[in-house]
Amino acid sequence: MKILALEPFCGGSHQAFFEGWMARSRHTWDFLSLPAHKSSRHIWNSTLWFAEEVIQRLAKGGDGGKGGTSEGKVGANRNKDSKKGTGAKDEPYDLILCSDMLNLAEFRGLVPEPIRSLPAVVYLIENQLTCPIRFESERDWHYAYSNLTTALSADRLWFNSAFHREDFLNRLPEFMRQLPQELPANLIGRIAEKSSVWYTGIEAQPARGPRPPGPMRILWVARWEHMQNPETFFEALKVLKWHGAEFRLSVLGQQFLEHPPAFDWARQYFYYHIDWWGYQANRRDYEDALAEADVVVSTADYEFWGLSLVETIAAGALPIIPDRLSYPEVLSLAENPNEAKDFFYSGSVQELATRLIHLADRTRRNDLWHGDPEKARRLVQRFYWENLVPKMDDELAVIADKPRG
Repeated sequence: MKILALEPFCGGSHQAFFEGWMARSRHTWDFLSLPAHKSSRHIWNSTLWFAEEVIQRLAKGGDGGKGGTSEGKVGANRNKDSKKGTGAKDEPYDLILCSDMLNLAEFRGLVPEPIRSLPAVVYLIENQLTCPIRFESERDWHYAYSNLTTALSADRLWFNSAFHREDFLNRLPEFMRQLPQELPANLIGRIAEKSSVWYTGIEAQPARGPRPPGPMRILWVARWEHMQNPETFFEALKVLKWHGAEFRLSVLGQQFLEHPPAFDWARQYFYYHIDWWGYQANRRDYEDALAEADVVVSTADYEFWGLSLVETIAAGALPIIPDRLSYPEVLSLAENPNEAKDFFYSGSVQELATRLIHLADRTRRNDLWHGDPEKARRLVQRFYWENLVPKMDDELAVIADKPRG
């Protein structure tokens, strides 16, 4: 079957999701994307851009979906702004797959048949109903409303974690009460019925060799945003430094034009501790930084999955993460309580600092893992793309073959 994949925000975990799946899928893909910009206007305009792109392809002749119309097929030729796909030119599309960044209801209203009637799956990597912002008055309600209409328009909603699914569904009643007109009470039930959880995959990582000598190597690998709470991370490192513990520091993660000022003062304050700093555009450099890390830390206030964190765990780093959000689910805390509990802290600066001081001492004694360096890696191997893609491919085939209605 052939998939029309649309991504208005092709960067970070969004890009990793599509490219990781496409590289291993048995289906053919036509992947249209736009660069990752945080501007709301960029996201709003993307719907029209994708619709016009598809309309242009229809105009060239061909049948865009199963069943056939006089407009014929949509070819898989891509313009210079489209990402590499694997579509065959003369094949019709069988299904639409997009992320939460696309307003699916608007897209379907802008494209002609047979594209409009294709079954559509939306993958929710994040959402704007529950995304934390510094000031609630600045929330983009149009964007949040787009998430609602997209959820209603989709045939299936895939969430990247059970935590994300519940967070979204639990917020909908409050959001809908704020709308001027009362909406039918069964809308939330309709959304819940077509919702399921499908994790984002990660690249399989080779086992590490012997650890090189040196102090504990600490890694931060989240976006440079307030919702990732970098202040707690750097304040804990201050305590670690004041304590006299030896450590090295790498701070990676996606950056935007504006970022929390904590990163600027931290670069100066920890200057002589730094190994890597900033976003690593070269994948090999990124993987090298992950492979060098002894400990990866999260202080997130908002995290529905944590792709880079899971990749770092798979590369062999010991995670120290707050006991909240998707993290207990990601590390299977309920299924593996004795293994996973060693990786969690309450979220406070003092407890994080205390844990890091303790781990620095264990690293110095060459006993960071208490003799079981594969402990965390075992918990995330289920997320390897090779384990996920066959099941995801199968599910899309079932959705494409099921009559809509």
